[in-house]
Amino acid sequence: MADMNDFDDFDDFDDYSPTDYSSDDNTDSSETNFTVLKEADICRCIEHEITELSDVLSISKLEASLLLRHYNWNVCKVHDAWFADEFGVRKKVGLLLEKPEEKQVSYDDLTCGICFESYSQDFIKSVTCGHPFCSECWGLYIHTNINDGPGCLVLRCPEPTCAAAVGDDVINELGFEEDRKKYYRYLARSYVESNKRRKWCPAPGCDYAIDFVGCDGDFDVTCVCSHSFCFNCCEERHRPVGCDTVEKWNLKNSSDSQNETWKKAYTKPCPKCQRPIEKNAGCMRMSCTTPCYHMFCWICLKDWSVHGYGGSCNRYVGNPQPEETSPLRQELLKYQHYYDRWAANEKSRQIALTDLGKVRNNHLKEISKLYGQPETQLEFLTEAWQQIVECRRVLKWTYAYGYYLAEDDDAKAKLFEYLQGQAESSLERFHDCAERELEIFIDPDKLSVSFDDFRLKLIHLTGVTKNYFKNLVTALENGLSDVASSSKQQKTSICRRLKVPAGETCNRMTTPEDKSSNLYTAITRTSANPNKTKAPKKKKGVALEITTQTKRRTADNLTPQGEWSCEFCSYMNPGSSETCEACNRGAWTCQHCTYANPRTTTTCQMCAETQ
Repeated sequence: MADMNDFDDFDDFDDYSPTDYSSDDNTDSSETNFTVLKEADICRCIEHEITELSDVLSISKLEASLLLRHYNWNVCKVHDAWFADEFGVRKKVGLLLEKPEEKQVSYDDLTCGICFESYSQDFIKSVTCGHPFCSECWGLYIHTNINDGPGCLVLRCPEPTCAAAVGDDVINELGFEEDRKKYYRYLARSYVESNKRRKWCPAPGCDYAIDFVGCDGDFDVTCVCSHSFCFNCCEERHRPVGCDTVEKWNLKNSSDSQNETWKKAYTKPCPKCQRPIEKNAGCMRMSCTTPCYHMFCWICLKDWSVHGYGGSCNRYVGNPQPEETSPLRQELLKYQHYYDRWAANEKSRQIALTDLGKVRNNHLKEISKLYGQPETQLEFLTEAWQQIVECRRVLKWTYAYGYYLAEDDDAKAKLFEYLQGQAESSLERFHDCAERELEIFIDPDKLSVSFDDFRLKLIHLTGVTKNYFKNLVTALENGLSDVASSSKQQKTSICRRLKVPAGETCNRMTTPEDKSSNLYTAITRTSANPNKTKAPKKKKGVALEITTQTKRRTADNLTPQGEWSCEFCSYMNPGSSETCEACNRGAWTCQHCTYANPRTTTTCQMCAETQ
């Protein structure tokens, strides 16, 4: 870190324009929400604020620097305090207005206040208070305080009764080189950490800071060192999952948390000392360990001296343990389901990162040499692997989202599983193509003439998978809100088409599991009397009909060659195909529930809304 004397060597801060970086690699917007500050940038910012305050208050830069540190680099607080009580602020910070009168003494009369040795004036140094100390004692005093931590930034005179501040000029002149470097690292830390919109990059060994200026809820940032993280919680990027969900999930994954869950699910407390005991033998007589040694029945927890071998536990008297343990075991199974998939995708992401490095460092050169193509035309390989890494990250966190998704909201759960399943299926096809088929083209003994076909296929799968995950992220960030709106509109639409007799209401709609049916809406009717249920009967003048769309192929959405284009991946499909042969999606997406429907239907098969 450069010292304060070096700050003057930089150009004017007003001419400095730090580099902006976008936090969303998939966005086309040129707007950015953060700035990466390198070491030199931080020095310029510090010098700029010191100079500005010095000009406003008409004080030296040394005094301005001490004031800013005392008030945690809050310029407004400095102004308010200074103009309210300048003398009080000076006294509090240790800025004396003028030096005390110096005594007229000979060179032999100057005595160090620490070692009490006599020195000539050339070897004596003091701050504004005038207390004399030798250069060696100053160096040791500075060294000790800097090693004690950031408190050295508000260092005071070594004289115990003196509150005069020690400025950067003394540190630069009398401090050891290593101490000066550490001192200015503390100074940079105090500047960065004093403002909530600035944070250090949490990557190990990274000395860059992030100046965040976003306010739209998107906290994803990427440092120059390539480390991406959430600025709000400093955890790894976790869109579309919120920081609170990540915090709960990480706590859930901690060993202590899961040990407690396992103990509650598979152990019982000793009736005497309450220590958890796991049953590891077939006999029901349990014995606690030292120093308790209490013996009891594993089934009923009664004292074995009372229970004995003749006791019976077969009569039902109500056992509170199953009520507590059974849900815990179910919870453990649910957690295991989501955690296994969360961990599997994280492992796949790490492997994909390794493969991305191999593509950048080795495969591009090998393929360029084997097939005579410049590396600039092989960037599609790098983009594909970057997309795989990003999709694995998103998919990983969707399992944390699914774990905390309310179980009683069946509609949201189904939409979530549908969107997640579609995205995951597309990613697996995409990842398999990039991983397995690429091996053919990097083997010099297996040169293939179909490299151009592979290029088109991989570029196509990159776009298709990106679109799937874009829809998934958007839906989750909106809280799957489309379900509620589409459900209400669906019920209103169908009840209008249904002539309901007086005293009866249309109260429930479900989605059948048979996806081959064109009719996805089931309607049940109940009597106005809740104690009496009537089966639907045909009555005169009552029409119970729901018109379904007949499968038919229209000529207006087919090309002259009898093909139709997928709106998601633009693949040209034969007219006989109901769904896209490339991305396996329907031809159009419902605006209410985002379900991908077959081309020939004009009514959504999920929510019954018209196209």
